[in-house]
Amino acid sequence: MSAARPLNTLRTFAVIAALPLLLTACGYGAESTDDGKQAEVAADAEKLSVDEVKIGYFPNLTHATALVGVQEGLFQKELGGTKIKTSTFNAGPSEIEALNSGSIDIGWIGPSPAINGYTKAAGKNLRIISGSASGGVKLVVNPEKIRSLKDVKGKRIATPQLGNTQDVALLNWISEQGWKVDAESGKGDVSVVRTDNKVTPDAYKSGSIDGAWVPEPTASKLVAEGGKVLLDEGDLWPDKKFVITNIIVSQSFLKDHPDVVEAVLRASVKTNEWINANPDKAKASANKALEELSGKALPAEVIDPAWKSVTFLDDPLAATLDTEAEHAVKAGLLEQPDLKGIYDLAPLNKVLKAEGQDEVDDAGLGVK
Repeated sequence: MSAARPLNTLRTFAVIAALPLLLTACGYGAESTDDGKQAEVAADAEKLSVDEVKIGYFPNLTHATALVGVQEGLFQKELGGTKIKTSTFNAGPSEIEALNSGSIDIGWIGPSPAINGYTKAAGKNLRIISGSASGGVKLVVNPEKIRSLKDVKGKRIATPQLGNTQDVALLNWISEQGWKVDAESGKGDVSVVRTDNKVTPDAYKSGSIDGAWVPEPTASKLVAEGGKVLLDEGDLWPDKKFVITNIIVSQSFLKDHPDVVEAVLRASVKTNEWINANPDKAKASANKALEELSGKALPAEVIDPAWKSVTFLDDPLAATLDTEAEHAVKAGLLEQPDLKGIYDLAPLNKVLKAEGQDEVDDAGLGVK
């Protein structure tokens, strides 16, 4: 991986008009669900500066901080008399649209849609205020067709969507092997097949793809179908850490309701602490939340390995987001963006300091 450096020339995405779903998160489409879930609020609980805070996240294990924090009432506890209302999303663009319209105030989201949303709005709509998760992305292949990394050449490898976080990572890895692929068409020394995560296991079973560079739990679903993990993306990053989920907030909400933002961040920090101290209970809580949202819990052979591969943390790993943006530029999917100001970590660092934890860094991409 190349060393991260600040990006400083603001332009727009060259292919946004033709590809409205470019640089989305690792979701299953573009629909959102206002599930209207609200926790019980004690009658004597004191409200913060707003009656209700609207948060959004994906029904994904990489968003388990939100899943568990809501499920266990940890968020509502910190918010007191301010109610929490949740909405779930299946892709980054719909969540960014919801944030821009005010349908949600705070959201859990992947790095690529955060970059996309910030750039399209010329840096005027959102801030990244915390990390949430790292890792949980693997290259899983058919072991009968691919026995080593060099065997990937000439094969059909799926990613969730053109320009999404995993798509960019695969394209960058292919380039580092010295192979050539046209980013937009996916044609070249490796055939990059953009396939929705929800149908990737079926595509694998049918033989229409030979492997996939995908997030959890899709990776573990493929393993359950006989696939083999050929590469863990974490092995490509310093300290084996790279951002997979961040927390974003609308700039207007951050300005008008800093007490609410601080309460949500405090809840997130405490939830991650609880997850890491109680991994089995947290895994069960996340799976219960997924079952409530989707109607079906993940089986043990999927959730057990998937859960182990995701690290829950508060550090947004800002340097890795910068590097991911560089990879998108290198692949030709992104014009060089100006990410200065995408982070405001002051509220998080205030919370971390109060909790006796180390403060985190914005890699030079914070607000002035």
